[in-house]
Parts: sequence; C-alpha cells; structure tokens
Amino acid sequence: MEILATLIIGGLAGWLGSMIYKGTSLGLLGNIVVGIIGSFAGYWVLGQLGIYIGSGWVGAILTGAIGAIIILFLINLIQKK
Repeated sequence: MEILATLIIGGLAGWLGSMIYKGTSLGLLGNIVVGIIGSFAGYWVLGQLGIYIGSGWVGAILTGAIGAIIILFLINLIQKK
C-alpha cells in the first residue's frame, strides 16, 4: 500500500511541478519518476534551508513539487547544451 501511495504522491508532485515549470514534456511516467526523485530532493533542500511545509499528503505533494521543479530545471539545463 505504501508503494501505491508513493506513486500517487510522486505522480501528483511531478505533474504539479511540470505545470509550474514549463519545459520539455516527460509524459506520465516521466512525471512520476521526477516527482519521486523530486520528493527526496525537496525534503533535502528544504531541510537544509530549515523550511518545514507540513505533514500529510498535502505537505508531501508540495515538497515533492518543489523538488520536481528543481529536477526539471536541472534536466532542462542539461538538455539545452
């Protein structure tokens, strides 16, 4: 059940990140992967800055979206070269 929740949160975070940061489209699977990786990146970056968004689904999705935006920015930097 936790894997399903991780996929749902990752998908929503990736989709939200791709809606905010307009760049290359990665599709549904790409959004899920970027959202899951972005969740880890978001928690790390926000933790280093001392920022805590909250707990629960909403906090996880927002943190993942922030991380997804960071990951999408880095992907677009690499692809443009």
